[in-house]
Amino acid sequence: MGAAIAAVETSSIAQGIVVADAMVKQAEVDVLEATVLSPGRYWIAIGGDVATVRSAHRRGVEVAGDSLLDQLFIPQLHDGVLPALRGLVPASDDDAVGIIETLTAASAIVAADAAAKTAGIVLRDVRLANGMGGKGIVVLSGPVSEVQAAIAGGRAEAQRRGLLARSVVIPRMDARLRARVV
Repeated sequence: MGAAIAAVETSSIAQGIVVADAMVKQAEVDVLEATVLSPGRYWIAIGGDVATVRSAHRRGVEVAGDSLLDQLFIPQLHDGVLPALRGLVPASDDDAVGIIETLTAASAIVAADAAAKTAGIVLRDVRLANGMGGKGIVVLSGPVSEVQAAIAGGRAEAQRRGLLARSVVIPRMDARLRARVV
C-alpha cells in the first residue's frame, strides 16, 4: 500500500484556490493535482505521510465550507491508483473489463481504491471530471470473477457516499473495442 492521499473538490473555482492554499500552508504535503475541473469546479489532491495529509485535509474541508462538493482521505492508497490516474498503465488482453462511473472526481478515486483492494485486478484508467460533466470514471480489468468482485467493492463505496452513477462488467469485451478502452 502507498502513501496517504487527500483531496477536496469545490463548486467554486475561487474558493477552491483558497482551499488549496490553506491546505499546503497547513502542513508539508506534496501537491499531486491542483486544477480547474469542468463544470466550474476546483480540485486539489495532496499526498504524503498520514499525519500531515490528515491535517491538511481537515483544514481544506473547513475552509471549503458550503462550496464543498466532495472530499476524500485515504491513509494507505492502493499502489495502482496513481499510475491509472496519470495514464501510465500499459494495455492488456485481460478477459473482463469493469467500469465504475461516479458523480464526482473524489468518489472515483475512493471507488478505484476500494475496487483494487477488494480483488486481484489491474486499474487501467481513472479519469476525473473534465470533458465528462464533472463525473469520474474508473476502468479496470482482470479475470471475470475478480472484476465482478472489484466492481462490487468499488460500487459499494460510491453508493455509500451517494455518488454512484453506474457500474458495469463486460465479461469478454471485443478486442477491437478493448484496444481503445483498456
